[in-house]
Amino acid sequence: MPLSATLDLRRARPATAAAPLNLAGLTRGEIAAALVESEVAPPTQAKMRANQIWGWVQHHGATSFEAMSNIAKETRAALAERFTLARPQIAERQQSVDGTTKWLIRFAPGIEAETVFIPEVGGGSGSRGAGALCVSSQVGCTLSCTFCHTGTQALVRNLTAAEIVAQVQVARDDLAEWRATASGERRLNNIVFMGMGEPLYNLDGVATALDIISDDQGIAISRRRVTVSTSGVVPKLKALGERTGAMLAVSLHAVTDELRDVLVPINKAYPIAELLAGIRAYPGLSNARRVTFEYVMLKGVNDSPAEARALVKLLAGIPAKINLIPFNPWPGSPYECSSGNRIHAFADIVNAAGYASPIRTPRGRDILAACGQLKSESQKTRASQRRRAEISNVPA
Repeated sequence: MPLSATLDLRRARPATAAAPLNLAGLTRGEIAAALVESEVAPPTQAKMRANQIWGWVQHHGATSFEAMSNIAKETRAALAERFTLARPQIAERQQSVDGTTKWLIRFAPGIEAETVFIPEVGGGSGSRGAGALCVSSQVGCTLSCTFCHTGTQALVRNLTAAEIVAQVQVARDDLAEWRATASGERRLNNIVFMGMGEPLYNLDGVATALDIISDDQGIAISRRRVTVSTSGVVPKLKALGERTGAMLAVSLHAVTDELRDVLVPINKAYPIAELLAGIRAYPGLSNARRVTFEYVMLKGVNDSPAEARALVKLLAGIPAKINLIPFNPWPGSPYECSSGNRIHAFADIVNAAGYASPIRTPRGRDILAACGQLKSESQKTRASQRRRAEISNVPA
């Protein structure tokens, strides 16, 4: 068994020795290594057995070894004795009036992240339509973007590749996606790494998860249907493209370093000129594989016609589209959303210059599931508990 698979297996192990190893989010190599180490399969059979388990887990959505009918009963019993396929806990599930679904997923005590399924516009509440799954790569975030709710939550840790994959599996369970795929009617069409955290600060986890998600013998979501959004970790852009082949999205939000330093503080380390140079060199960038620039519309901050013209000039020559994102408010946020007229005027200038500039329809605002609104319920709950404690301790 390759040394790399053994090392990955060690990283995948649970914190407590008594807990069984979960095979559900592991790579084929990691599963094979686990089977050999546990003596469930000899090295000569481990690859074959790992492929069988992989197919049941990643293609059929199996959560128990008993369902694996092409594996001998004795082997299934040995697998159940040593391993698990358990999903993480859904701590909370919320449904928006527009059909958006948000899950708060608990991977371990104090380790929670939010995942959002966004049906295509027009699906409505209870729709069976297709859509995108917004996944998290970290619990919390270090970037402190001032318009983003997640940025107010300190980083707890990176999510493992298995925990990222588990978000997709949980969503597929809840959406009955395993059955839909079997019938040729896929609902979950796209994956966007636009949830909690900065994906490029967890590149190993993201790249491995993407390998699992895109495997054509499993979940089989094409890499062309996976978008990784970054705030601009320039030194890791090339590696992202080379390792994942994912579509790139960049949170820009300003046309001057002075303003972007405030909105997206990582700009102080990697200013706009350096960021754009890194984007121009992104592997595979072309008219067929355009970068998406995300631009949140903040009233009186970055929404003037002059800034629209400056944006067009700034991005000249880059194969791109520009998503205009109406600001989604959250408790205590210091900004307001630009007016509809202001956003459309901005879009008209960008469109006239030849750039596609769709205005993103806010989804899931009523359950704080829209862009920039995600934050772990554990953090929100602990904050509310502290406030109640503070109030109860105030002298009468």
